[in-house]
Amino acid sequence: MRAILSVFDKKGLIDFARGLTEIGTELYSTGGTQRDLAAAGVPVASVSELTAFPEILDGRVKTLHPAVYAGILARRDIQAHMRTLDEQSISPIDLVVCNLYPFVRTVTKRGVKLDDALENIDIGGPTLIRAAAKNFPDVTVVVDPADYGWVLQKLRGEELSTEDRRGLALKAFQHVASYDTAVAEYLRGNQPGFPETMTIALRKSADLRYGENPHQAGAVYVTESVRRPQPWGVSSARKLHGLDMSYINYLDADAAWEAAVDFREPAVVIVKHATPCGIGEHADPAEAYRLAFEGDTVSAYGGIVAVNGTVTHAVTEAMKGVRFDIIMARDFEPEALERLRKRKDVRLLKVGSPDAGELGWTYRSVAGGMLVQEPDRHADESIEMKVVTSRAPTAEEREALLFAWKCVKHIKSNGIVLAARGQMLGAGTGQTNRLNSVMLAIRAAGERAAGSVLASDAFFPFADGVELAAEAGVTAIIQPGGSIRDEECIDAAERAGVAMVLTGVRHFKH
Repeated sequence: MRAILSVFDKKGLIDFARGLTEIGTELYSTGGTQRDLAAAGVPVASVSELTAFPEILDGRVKTLHPAVYAGILARRDIQAHMRTLDEQSISPIDLVVCNLYPFVRTVTKRGVKLDDALENIDIGGPTLIRAAAKNFPDVTVVVDPADYGWVLQKLRGEELSTEDRRGLALKAFQHVASYDTAVAEYLRGNQPGFPETMTIALRKSADLRYGENPHQAGAVYVTESVRRPQPWGVSSARKLHGLDMSYINYLDADAAWEAAVDFREPAVVIVKHATPCGIGEHADPAEAYRLAFEGDTVSAYGGIVAVNGTVTHAVTEAMKGVRFDIIMARDFEPEALERLRKRKDVRLLKVGSPDAGELGWTYRSVAGGMLVQEPDRHADESIEMKVVTSRAPTAEEREALLFAWKCVKHIKSNGIVLAARGQMLGAGTGQTNRLNSVMLAIRAAGERAAGSVLASDAFFPFADGVELAAEAGVTAIIQPGGSIRDEECIDAAERAGVAMVLTGVRHFKH
């Protein structure tokens, strides 16, 4: 058996190569791989001995030669192929061990130049891998060091089946596809618009017990991107304690985290069924938690808590006696973590967040395809609040309106939020008409509706929602405007003495 070994990731390589030589494999290699094997005392020859041609162009051309690719691609069951090898004095290659230059690692370094990026686009490696994978019935291809152990064990027993090689070939093609995706993404850069064709590289993080329901299978994948080189978001969260995450856990946690990190000041978001039921913002994280929890103490039970900063001991004190499925944060104080780990039924997640420039696009599957869009990261702090009533909001109302406007962005449309300064008091979400959303938000707020402010994620189509809010005691409203009945809605607010401002920005969340 003959093998070509050419890898960037040298993990486990020496032991694997030694095992191959023990079963009589002739090893050929290039560049750094050959030097490492030789230094470890592993018998290895240069690929140039196969090709009778030196490495040239600073190593750009090493394996790109008929003596290599004919040896890999020749079908052993076609006599004409084998005769051609004999006529050309070419030996068959039975095993290719190869993985690729760290393109993503290179192009995500600070100050990387285009020349550096281009030098790290692997050509020979993907070609070797694809050739071996194409001919997997006769040739074994290994791209993952994690496979060295079982592959070697089966080769020792001559038990490596066609199905084994098929699985390795599948992995090999996916390895190259993910690599090419990263190169294309880098070259695309910040070009405006959406490309005509596009691939997304995903790496499985874990299998789930099941999907949304027990009869559905599920898994979680992490995106691999040159724009987002560091793990971030819920899919890459580090579990510090608790049971494994479920499909619904991920959806709920994602909704909570996306809302929490949208606030600049310390904030806590509590989510139930992918919808915030409590949001609090305060300089003191423990107080932010209290505000969030008091927003809806009934729905909060068994919910998901996201803290956009550090969970302190004081936060855990405030949480005492309340059951949560997940508590997630950027970090946990050691004392807080020790205390929360005593809860057997809670998952503790440490979650990273990207810089604004790393957000990229958002993806959502539909039957037979995918929807792609920019994330809703409108700078709400800089919106122009156009006052359309004779009474302008007071300074306190204005602050509450901005907070409510931030909250409603994370409420499923049709979305209505009632809020006070730093506290969401009630939400109406996911309704088929806006009046029902107003009714639900008022009901959730109860007596606290009196003196609150209201945010609507889209315009009021009729004045009835404004009138209902005014009857409940709402004193100020923020909404996008743009309805053909804007004047009717403004008049209704005017009659009730409610201040109204228009933003000109919509925040639908479906």
